[in-house]
Amino acid sequence: MTKVVVDEAVTVTVTLRHSGNHGGIEEYARSSALSLTKVFPGIISCHVILDHQKNDFEKNKLAEITVHVPQNVFVAKEAGVTYEQTVDSCVEALTRQLRKHKEKMQ
Repeated sequence: MTKVVVDEAVTVTVTLRHSGNHGGIEEYARSSALSLTKVFPGIISCHVILDHQKNDFEKNKLAEITVHVPQNVFVAKEAGVTYEQTVDSCVEALTRQLRKHKEKMQ
């Protein structure tokens, strides 16, 4: 299931794989992805993929966030116990990547 929301010229797409309808986690992932615009205001779009792996019992929640900026694409993937934890880890990794990219541009 994929939902696309356009907010302030940033398109955020949230895709749930192997999972049911989780409106709360979709909204959490969308707001977390939008928080990256505070770090780097030139973001064009974000794609958040939330996946549930049935074969792994400990870290079975996967999150992947892809951020498109002019002339670059940044990706972070994490596995964890909860979707919130994995999304937060991805946002932290992308924050570091975007700050480094912003410093290179200056």
